[in-house]
This record gives sequence, C-alpha cells and structure tokens, in this order.
Amino acid sequence: MASTSTLAKPVQQPARILSTAKTRLDYLTSNDWALIADKSQQVLFAKGDVIIHAGRQPRHVFVILTGKARIESNPGVKLAHVSPGDVCGEMSFLEHTIASASVIAETDVEVLAIEWTNLQQLFDLYPHLGSRFYRSLALNLSRRLRRQLSSGNSSQRFQP
Repeated sequence: MASTSTLAKPVQQPARILSTAKTRLDYLTSNDWALIADKSQQVLFAKGDVIIHAGRQPRHVFVILTGKARIESNPGVKLAHVSPGDVCGEMSFLEHTIASASVIAETDVEVLAIEWTNLQQLFDLYPHLGSRFYRSLALNLSRRLRRQLSSGNSSQRFQP
C-alpha cells in the first residue's frame, strides 16, 4: 500500500464521518465503526496516487473519509467516482482475487484502510458485525449495478 503518510487514528472521527456519510455501509452501527476503526489505519493519499492497482491483489478494504477518487478499468477509462463513505476494494475482498480496476486519488484522499485479516478476526469475534458488513456491501453493490444499468453505461445487456 503506497501512501503519502499514515495518520494517527482517532477512533471517534472515522466512526462519526462514516455513520453520517451520504453513501455509506448502511447497516453498520456507530459501535461497529468504532470496532473497525480500532483495527485499521487512517492513510492519506496525495492527488494522483494510486490507492488500488488493477491486476494486483490488495490486502485492504478502503473506506473514503475525505476527498475524491476515480475508478478506472483501463488507464483513462473512468468507471465511477468515490467520495466520503464509499468503499473501495470490496470486490477483491469478497472474491479473494485481484482488483479489476484501479482507484486513483483525484484530490488528497484520506481513507480508513482495513486489512482483510483484521476484518475476518472482527467477524469471528462479532458475527453480527460480519452480517451487517456483508449485508451493507451487498446493498452498495446492488445500488451501483442499478445506477450503471439505468445510466446506459452498460456495454452489454443481460440475457435471460
């Protein structure tokens, strides 16, 4: 994980930001966020830094705290933008595979970087946290797919 700097992690700040963000993991409680924040790092990426590299397997899930980043499938081919509350790297986490797209900071971006192993340890200790986390990811992925389909940006149509 290349980054400009690792910041001290005040647990309440990320929990407060992520509990009230416009786009967020809806089913997580402020207590869930406090547990997650305690097992993660706040990392700052400078404008232009690559947060996730396509074709490489990240070992973190990233939650945007401040700033804005773009998701690219190929250099210069923008798929989406992410902003505070949005999650990056969740598809690789769910499938335990390489990233299908790159995430590049468009401004200075502060993220909550959560190692996969730390997440799994939390889910083992607090199964209901895991359930709420996965349910939130499923909801976000469903919303993202619906937006993509309704915007007409889908290059292929689903066939029954």
